[in-house]
Amino acid sequence: MDRFDDSVKLRIGVVCYPTFGGSGVLATELGMQLARDGHQVHFIASEMPVKLDTELPGLFFHKVTFNSYPLFQYDPYEIALTSKIVAVAKAFDLQLLHVHYALPHASAAYFAKQILEKEGLRLPFVTTLHGTDITVVGKDAAFAPVIAYSINHSDIVTSVSESLKADTLSTFDIDREIVVIPNFVCNAKYENRNAMPCHRDVYAPNGESIIMHISNFRKVKRIDDILKSFQLVRAKVPCKLLLIGDGPERIKMEELSVELGVQDSVIFIGEIKDTEVALCAADVFVLASEKESFGLAALEAMAASVPVVSTDSGGIPEVNIHGESGFLSSVGDIVSMADHIIELISNEGLRQQMAQKAKERALGFDIKKILPQYLALFYQLVK
Repeated sequence: MDRFDDSVKLRIGVVCYPTFGGSGVLATELGMQLARDGHQVHFIASEMPVKLDTELPGLFFHKVTFNSYPLFQYDPYEIALTSKIVAVAKAFDLQLLHVHYALPHASAAYFAKQILEKEGLRLPFVTTLHGTDITVVGKDAAFAPVIAYSINHSDIVTSVSESLKADTLSTFDIDREIVVIPNFVCNAKYENRNAMPCHRDVYAPNGESIIMHISNFRKVKRIDDILKSFQLVRAKVPCKLLLIGDGPERIKMEELSVELGVQDSVIFIGEIKDTEVALCAADVFVLASEKESFGLAALEAMAASVPVVSTDSGGIPEVNIHGESGFLSSVGDIVSMADHIIELISNEGLRQQMAQKAKERALGFDIKKILPQYLALFYQLVK
């Protein structure tokens, strides 16, 4: 591929989910960095993305709205999104669209592209696959044909891991190339860890070690395994467990902590915007997911110099290297995870060594190294 001329600034539309999930976070951080670099970036979503800084010059947000009609049992969001893409593309002369998550974003982008072509306008689009759009939603027969068609008719398709690429090719009949561009982290946010107000004394007033988990509290995250592992860890070493996030499993997990008798050592924090502020207090990060296309939360922990104890599911081993940046265990093996956590807490020299390796690993996924890979594809489309 020819070297692109990065002095030419682009007008880019970004479609994503506005939540705390990995796809929304990555889309937001990527779009904001593009705006900082002088590109014009237009976010199109149902709500303002939670981490979006709208004060950045060249960055805009367009809310997808629609009226509810008694005729519709469910609001036709995909149609409203398609119309919004068309309107924004025409009003701001967008050169390309970057959609995160296959359904309904890729299908809406394809529909919008066809409408604009009828008016003599061109809007190529890049689809980035993130995980459950393939591994969960994609396996539902009600959605599979549309997802496959949208992927095959995207101008460029990227995947956040080799594991997710393999899942996509095995799940769908794909007749096009999928480019792997891993998730990234903004390492600059974590450079002043020692200067951050970590409030360790609030969470661990007696000097206990702090184990941390961050997610959207869905079943696939297997937070019950984390609590059961923590029960084993707490029986041997003084520690606290901080569970950050919210979602459908939270109430059940609060109840389980009582059943396990660890409720006095488990703190449910809820959702927070800036995870780096919390991670500065962690000694060990734990991720017990049954399915994980990449493991962005683990990478963020590593950027904060926190070793990771995780499952070996999906793309996690592409991020967390066993015996270097942390440890890997089989899904559901709570004893193994507990043993790894105890080893890190009990051996400060090992924990510090792995913390350093984790940070070094995270530097390889820095946004400044990953962004040019996306830009090369963008310039290829508008060339």
